[in-house]
Amino acid sequence: MGRLKIYKDNYTEATAVSNIFIDEYMKDANDAQLKIYLYLIRMMNANLPTSISDIADKFNHTEKDVLRALKYWEKQRLLTLEFDDSKNLIGIHLLDLNKPENLAGDKPFKPVVTLMAAHAAPEETARHTAETDNPYAKPAYTLDQIRNFKSSEETSQLLFIVEQYIGRTLSPSEIKTIFFLQDKLAFSMDLIDYLVQYCVERGKKDFRYIEKVAISWAQAGVSTPKDAEKYAYKYDKIVYSIMHALGKTSAPTKKEVEYIHRWTKDFGYEMDVIDAACERTVLCTDKHRFEYADRILTSWHQANVHHKSDIAKADELFRRNKTTAPKPAASNKFNQFKQNQYDFDALEQELLRN
Repeated sequence: MGRLKIYKDNYTEATAVSNIFIDEYMKDANDAQLKIYLYLIRMMNANLPTSISDIADKFNHTEKDVLRALKYWEKQRLLTLEFDDSKNLIGIHLLDLNKPENLAGDKPFKPVVTLMAAHAAPEETARHTAETDNPYAKPAYTLDQIRNFKSSEETSQLLFIVEQYIGRTLSPSEIKTIFFLQDKLAFSMDLIDYLVQYCVERGKKDFRYIEKVAISWAQAGVSTPKDAEKYAYKYDKIVYSIMHALGKTSAPTKKEVEYIHRWTKDFGYEMDVIDAACERTVLCTDKHRFEYADRILTSWHQANVHHKSDIAKADELFRRNKTTAPKPAASNKFNQFKQNQYDFDALEQELLRN
């Protein structure tokens, strides 16, 4: 691609970042998007030319990464992109954030200056057009590209790790998918590692599924394993269902997720059993609900409750034992609770004192 002229509504000599950008837009952007937008401001204020390839080299990104970041900011109405008839990018217009009409998008933008980029070869134009129409389409990689990808020591280690997760040798098509994650989606090696592990833990080893998850993460701006962890918690159906059943509307904390994994993985409970425990919890207490539900489910696990139909039997056995059991000598409520793990009334009192 050729050189681009970057210009905006209000030109100043200093490189300044709008407070509107800091307050309203910075928190939702990922690392690459922030770097590229700030770099555009820097180059525009210095009146220096740049290009997509220059920006890619500057931050060690691919040109596709840069275009994806620019399209993100265009959707946020912070800039507009100008293309020629062949869909080659020829200009970037940084909008003035102090003008409400720019952010609202009520008025169409009429460019003051249009600079033509260097014309590409017909096959290059066709390829770029296809990528512009679908930025998440997997390219038809050549054997040389795949060979170069596999030649690095870091890539070899990654492929070995992925094969350990999958439990078999990767096919050429699956290696192309791994290359696609790095090349087109700009996933780091650590993020690819986390992605495959995340899918395998959910019983999904199909690379079509892994690719779909990766694209959804890319569309959400996920760029690190930490971002992926937060995104996964937010949209994990089981986590969301349990949070909802306990009356929680906020994102789960790490401790709450540990409780959920304990119930679903260590105890192996299905949602109907967990829902029953959550229902009893909500009826009994407004505080410490995760701790309360954990005690219920732990008691059921110790009582060999495996299915929802087993709960009634466990309740009946508990009532019989409570009726026939001798009264403890001490009247201390805490001691009563410790001697009887199934006493939910005492459980609530202890939790409320904490």
